[in-house]
Amino acid sequence: MSQNSEAQPCDFNQEPTHRVCEGMVGMNILEGHFDEVPLSGLRWVVTYKWPGPLHEGNGTVQPFIDVRANDNQRQALLQIVSGQAGGTLFEVFRSIISRVETPQFVPIAFEFDLQQRRARVAVDGALETVTEPIQSPVTGQPHRVQVCLPDGFEYKLAEIGNAAVNRGMGTLTYDWPNSHSSLAEVEHTHEGLKN
Repeated sequence: MSQNSEAQPCDFNQEPTHRVCEGMVGMNILEGHFDEVPLSGLRWVVTYKWPGPLHEGNGTVQPFIDVRANDNQRQALLQIVSGQAGGTLFEVFRSIISRVETPQFVPIAFEFDLQQRRARVAVDGALETVTEPIQSPVTGQPHRVQVCLPDGFEYKLAEIGNAAVNRGMGTLTYDWPNSHSSLAEVEHTHEGLKN
């Protein structure tokens, strides 16, 4: 799940609508491992801020790692999200980030329903995001929108939703209600995105 202030500019290498790209990206690991370290059932979230288009760099991030992770799992997740373990998405992020705030080990609330385009991620006192379906301006009914990136490194297919709540209250602060949300089920490896 990722959310930011505006969909097209931030996600597609354009000048951000509000001259800044900020929000969060997070995952709930259904099944996975890092070498011999099991990661199934754990969660992580990163809040971020770039002062302009992502490809121009100079981003700042703050990692939040599931408090339930043991020491080995914490180190594994930090290696993954920092791009040190490979994986195109994480390596790209690493190349455009200039500052990493101190990682926090915290409870992460995570609700996710891809088909209904509904999700919620929260870390007390640090971030909250609530996704709901986009409403059709004509009928008022839920409107389904997908983005397909056959050669994408973040996802291949994402359901697009409305981030009714999208705010950071911690080290990185932002507040973009009714902004962009991408929801996807993905398989990432050290070699990159598998699906």
